[in-house]
Amino acid sequence: MTDTFPRLLGDVGGTNARFGWQASAQSGIEHVLVLPCAAHETLEAAIRTYLALKQLPPPAACALGIANPITGDVIRMTNHHWSFSISDMQNRLGLTRLNVINDFTALALALPSIPAENLVQVGGQSAQAFAPKGLIGPGTGLGVSGLLPTDQNDHWIPIAGEGGHTTLAAQNETEYRVIELIRQRYGHVSAERVLSGPGLVDLYLALRQLQKLAPVDVAGAAEITSWALQDKDPLALQSLEMFTGFLGSVAGDLALTLGARGGVYLGGGIVPRWLGWFETSIFRERFEAKGRFSTYLKDIPVWVINAQESPALLGAARSLNG
Repeated sequence: MTDTFPRLLGDVGGTNARFGWQASAQSGIEHVLVLPCAAHETLEAAIRTYLALKQLPPPAACALGIANPITGDVIRMTNHHWSFSISDMQNRLGLTRLNVINDFTALALALPSIPAENLVQVGGQSAQAFAPKGLIGPGTGLGVSGLLPTDQNDHWIPIAGEGGHTTLAAQNETEYRVIELIRQRYGHVSAERVLSGPGLVDLYLALRQLQKLAPVDVAGAAEITSWALQDKDPLALQSLEMFTGFLGSVAGDLALTLGARGGVYLGGGIVPRWLGWFETSIFRERFEAKGRFSTYLKDIPVWVINAQESPALLGAARSLNG
């Protein structure tokens, strides 16, 4: 693995790209910097900006977690304007190795190494050792992944999927009507259509439409959250409550699908911003509301990842260790 140091590491989302540096196998991740995607014409340009700002030498290897399906050499990002060829970028940057993986695959690889102080438990009991782990996280989109144990001690296989695009199901009449309004706009209503920053805005506007209120200009999910938590708008609060209800249902589905007795982790940038409110929300009730399998889910712990630095950078680094 000596030829993979020093390493450039990246966590590329729909809004920002976070970069870090690992100088050697004995080094931690340092020189972390967040750059806005919109300010750079290409991913390669963002990488070169990072290296210049941090005054770093050319890296030997690079691993990037990207909020996008990885299906071949050419990557066309679905949530902004970047596209690139993995092999071409590797050659232009002079890298001996370039790993490009889904960002939630990278985060899944990091789960066993996240310090306890960066996790906030929301219900459940203790996790089973070396049992499947689920991962879901609303942000610009909705990331979904998981981690499966092998027969080797502390060796895990990450799941690279697109579970955020599964069909969203209603659990009551209001949710059914809201989903129908969103369906009229988009056609298919995936979990990501609601469980994301833009999705929270759509939830709020749909609830206004149900109340026969005029549309309003909304700056984004942060504004709706502010209105809700400061008691400025009852519909904003209802939007937040519906959001957490949907998130609980989808996270419970993931736990059942994977048999996630090792716990379910909530990543992404949205939930940590209103963590105190979230801990007493309807999330846990909806997570367990699976009829005959409610007892099965009752013991499964859920943790919110509340870390200052992106754990996905650690997962990206681990992808280079094989």
